[in-house]
Amino acid sequence: MKKTFKLTHSKIKYPRLIEGVRHDIRKYIKRERRKELPEAVDFWDFDCKFGDTEAEAKGVHLSEIDQYISTAETRELLSFYIEIIAKPGIRTKKLKPEDAPKTTHLEIKKFGAGSISEDGD
Repeated sequence: MKKTFKLTHSKIKYPRLIEGVRHDIRKYIKRERRKELPEAVDFWDFDCKFGDTEAEAKGVHLSEIDQYISTAETRELLSFYIEIIAKPGIRTKKLKPEDAPKTTHLEIKKFGAGSISEDGD
């Protein structure tokens, strides 16, 4: 989905347009997640961009999109650009505490040692 949402309408009020945008985005994500996964793929991942215009769009995480829409609502933007592209994702195994590398004793450095006298001068 690559789309510039226009938030102006003669009959529909602004908050209702914002809710419509949120609904369209959630519907698209659900539809993409229902698609059959390719072989050796664990889940559908998403590359997302958000911005006032397509040229200003920056990469964001999928979970942050709702926050960006809320920010656009408080700024009362008349339009914004959103891009959500589905891609195959493969889960990586997390290290268990016993598999994690052992840490050694770290030296603690004192910064500015001796620069302050006991007199407070």
